[in-house]
Amino acid sequence: MENSKVILISIDGMRPDGLKACGNPYLDELTKTSSFTFDARTVFPSITLPCHLSMFHSVPPERHGTMSNDYVKPVHPVTGLFELLSRMGKRCAMYYGWEPLRDIQRVGSLVAAEFIQAYSFDHTDSILTGRALDYIRLAKPDFVFLYMVETDEKGGHDSGWMTDTYLDYIHHAIDNVKRVVEETAGEYTVIVTADHGGHGRGHGSDLPEDMTIPMIFHGPAFAAGEELHGVSILDIAPTIADIMGIPAAREWEGKSLAAK
Repeated sequence: MENSKVILISIDGMRPDGLKACGNPYLDELTKTSSFTFDARTVFPSITLPCHLSMFHSVPPERHGTMSNDYVKPVHPVTGLFELLSRMGKRCAMYYGWEPLRDIQRVGSLVAAEFIQAYSFDHTDSILTGRALDYIRLAKPDFVFLYMVETDEKGGHDSGWMTDTYLDYIHHAIDNVKRVVEETAGEYTVIVTADHGGHGRGHGSDLPEDMTIPMIFHGPAFAAGEELHGVSILDIAPTIADIMGIPAAREWEGKSLAAK
C-alpha cells in the first residue's frame, strides 16, 4: 500500500439512520466519492471508552479489559494504533472533547494534542475542527484523530437519540467533515466513523440501535460509491496502518478495508 497520511474522525453516538436523516446535503456528495457502510458493527458494551479502545487496538473489550468509561490497565497489553505509528516514526496528533479519551494513547505517542470540554462553549466540535486544521496546515502530521462529542452529550443524552436536536448536531458534525475533506483534499485520506449508536437517552446495550454504526472512507485506496458490508469497528486500526504502509500489530483482530 502506498504510504499516505490519514485523518480519522469519530462522531460520538452517530447512528446510521440519524446520519441519513440529518438533512445535510454533503452526505450524498461524500458517499458518491467514497466507500461507505451504514451497517458496520461496534463492540459490546456499546460505551464510548471501550468502543474507542477497540477502535484503536483492534480487539474487543474482553481483551483490552475496559468494560465501562473507567479505564482499566490491561493485564496483557495490546499495541495501540498511536503507539504503532509513533514507533515507526509517524507524527500523530489528537483533538478531542471528552477527557477520558486520553487513555486511548500512551504517553509519548503524540506530537500534539488539544482537549476542549464539550460544555465550555457552543459548538466545541467546530472549534476543535478548526484547531486541528490549523495544526495540519502548520505541521502536516502523518495521522490526526479528531473526536466530536456534541452529537452524543448534547444531542443524544440531553435531548434523545433521533430527536430534532440530535439530528441537528449530526448536521453540524457533517459540516465539520466537509471542512476537513475540502481543506485537506489530495493530502490526506479521511475516515469518518462513530463509536456506537443509542436509543432513548442512553446506549450500552446490544440492541441494533446501539451496535450499528456508519463508516465513510474517502481517499485513493477506496472505490468511489462502493457500499461495504461485514465491517467492524475492529477494522479501523488495520485499515489506517495499511494505508500508511505499516504492518498491522500481530495481536490485532480486524482486517484492512483498503483496496489491494
